[in-house]
Amino acid sequence: MTSPHETTEGFVNITGIPFEVDDGIAGRARIGLIVLASDHTVEHEFRQVVTMPGVALYEARIPNSPTITPDTLRAMAQHISERAALILPGVSLDVVAYACTSASIVLGEERVFELLRDGRPEALPTTPITAAFAAFRALGKNRIGVLTPYRDDINRMVRQYIVDHGFEVPVFGSFNEEDDNRAARISTDSIRSAVLDIGRHDDVDAVFLSCTSLRLAEIVDQVEQQLGKPVTSSNHALIWHTLRLAGVKDSLPGFGMLYQLPAGSG
Repeated sequence: MTSPHETTEGFVNITGIPFEVDDGIAGRARIGLIVLASDHTVEHEFRQVVTMPGVALYEARIPNSPTITPDTLRAMAQHISERAALILPGVSLDVVAYACTSASIVLGEERVFELLRDGRPEALPTTPITAAFAAFRALGKNRIGVLTPYRDDINRMVRQYIVDHGFEVPVFGSFNEEDDNRAARISTDSIRSAVLDIGRHDDVDAVFLSCTSLRLAEIVDQVEQQLGKPVTSSNHALIWHTLRLAGVKDSLPGFGMLYQLPAGSG
């Protein structure tokens, strides 16, 4: 069947060309991600890991201060629902994640879930700390060494939150950098050294890097081989958890023990 067309001298305008539609780039899963305005790392690490066909990531940025304090973290609550609603309006998402570990702890996961559901009621919600807890359980690890870039008052809140959720934190380390723009530039060599220092303690079963600014994906395999224990981070766990929630349970070599777990884990 030919399409209607108009012809004038030197020009043909063809209209109403027939077409078919397929599942687009998200035939397996649509993942929505709310990213801090000051975040340099989380989208980069998602794209390092999520390369399988049919799984698509869609993001919205949320206003925040690059200076990370309890007050600046709480201030983001007013924007979470509206930013979730901005991601592909009118198109359903499988999962929506709020990518801030410390704010999810300060606000509480249930409050964040409530705000995410207000904006995207059809999507399964998660946060980096939710994902980390799921990862610890899937790995069968309870004694967690923690590394953060945060200042001391936030560090105390993070440690207590993890303990309150049934895990032990025998070793805790921090770079004590409250500027998110500088935290994102902490070198992978510095991160590797700190993880090995924390993880070498006998009473640590696994190491968790708390903060979506800290980079792990590109070094996690090497660090785990050196340490002999599982290592995960806010981004590393969040990527794994969003995939699992979306029903994508592919084994992904090169990204550490967590990504090698059987499909029924987590």
